[in-house]
Amino acid sequence: MAFRGLGVLLVLLFVIGAGADDAKRDDDRAPKSESCNNPFQLVKVENWVDGEEGHIYNGVSARFGSVLPEKPDNSVKTPAIFADPLDCCSNSTSRLSGSVALCVRGGCDFTVKADFAQSVGATAMLVINDAQDLFEMVCSNSTEANISIPVVMITKSAGQSLNKSLTSGSKVEILLYAPPRPLVDFSVAFLWLMSIGTIVCASLWSDLTTPEKSDERYNELCPKESSNAETAKDDLDKEIVNIDSKGAVIFVIAASTFLVLLFFFMSSWFVWVLIVLFCIGGIEGMHNCIVSLTLRKCQNCGQKTVSLPLFGEISIFSLAVLLFCVAFAIFWAATRQESYSWIGQDILGICLMITVLQLARLPNIKVATVLLCCAFVYDIFWVFISPVIFHESVMIAVARGDKAGGEAIPMLLRFPRLFDPWGGYDMIGFGDILFPGLLISFAHRFDKDNRRGASNGYFLWLVVGYGIGLVLTYMGLYLMNGNGQPALLYLVPCTLGN
Repeated sequence: MAFRGLGVLLVLLFVIGAGADDAKRDDDRAPKSESCNNPFQLVKVENWVDGEEGHIYNGVSARFGSVLPEKPDNSVKTPAIFADPLDCCSNSTSRLSGSVALCVRGGCDFTVKADFAQSVGATAMLVINDAQDLFEMVCSNSTEANISIPVVMITKSAGQSLNKSLTSGSKVEILLYAPPRPLVDFSVAFLWLMSIGTIVCASLWSDLTTPEKSDERYNELCPKESSNAETAKDDLDKEIVNIDSKGAVIFVIAASTFLVLLFFFMSSWFVWVLIVLFCIGGIEGMHNCIVSLTLRKCQNCGQKTVSLPLFGEISIFSLAVLLFCVAFAIFWAATRQESYSWIGQDILGICLMITVLQLARLPNIKVATVLLCCAFVYDIFWVFISPVIFHESVMIAVARGDKAGGEAIPMLLRFPRLFDPWGGYDMIGFGDILFPGLLISFAHRFDKDNRRGASNGYFLWLVVGYGIGLVLTYMGLYLMNGNGQPALLYLVPCTLGN
């Protein structure tokens, strides 16, 4: 169908190709000096209101001041008091000795605030930001800072919550500590398995879904059934989109243009358009996967039909599966902000990619080389080189939804960091699966047509190379302190070069 072919092109256009996690600290660009060179730490801010434990807020430590302990057992619970004046830019009239000083941002340098809080005996200082993000506090003009108390910034909403408790006359106590992120979070192993599994399933899909020949003699006596099967195969062949060299180059240019448009004009409504398109593609992919697998075991399931206006005659089983897929996609879209939404997103995304890899095919190794080399340059440019022009990585900004109120685009596989005290997700873009997947699927068809086995064919070794490329991607991710990596930088040499 023309609609399905168009859907394939849209999915290929919307793929995002940077492997990343969703938290970073820009620890290198901020100015340093001998007494102002602390690494930025993510800080847990526990609080108690009249002895009852409250919400735990997140903060970030300053470049200066003392370093916080990693465990709460090594920290001390201390009363919190608002300074007077609130900006901490002059001597406070509040009795801050032995307390955590609460100050608002603005009015003077952060080091000046900390110096005044320290001079009156405060044990720590919390700076309340004027926005919902966390700002990295540094020394102005690389000046020396003789600050020996911890200094932490918290968000505006966290400060408002503490202020509400204090103005009501409650006693607020604060405990500060900075648990480190693990060097390696083993949750990436699940993402690694999902990525490889998606490509392997897509490559073997035609073998997995071929109807079982239970009775060849029966088939000989039923030529009508055989004719129907051949007709269905011909219809499937008509839906296949063969990519040529010219189309590969045009795709990379179009994808770059679209990425720039997303970077400058992304908003919540724009993301919603992508969410709707993702749901439509996910519904079609999920429907295709469920129906194909079911009909392999139960060919009679699709025989009962019903006639519907506009759609004509349709299988009852296919209609029931379609309604289920629509309900599944709507439920995911409505609950996409919940902690469990990654499950639905991954299911829809995997089904979508399996279907795309069935419909989009590379005709030969020449086209594969052109497409993957273009994607290789595309990924590196928009992750590593674009900050020189746009002052930040365009690919990472779009993938994280920085300009859409944090509303991330759904063209990603996600898996929660189960062993990270800060939570968050490890992610991989559809492009990092689809581009190598096109080559690996081509290799499987080539091996099958030329009757090559696993050991002397290309398919198995390309899968192994893809797995190694993903390992190198995550190694680069951790070595770069969680900053996004152009995964195709590692995947293309490990697959096409293999």
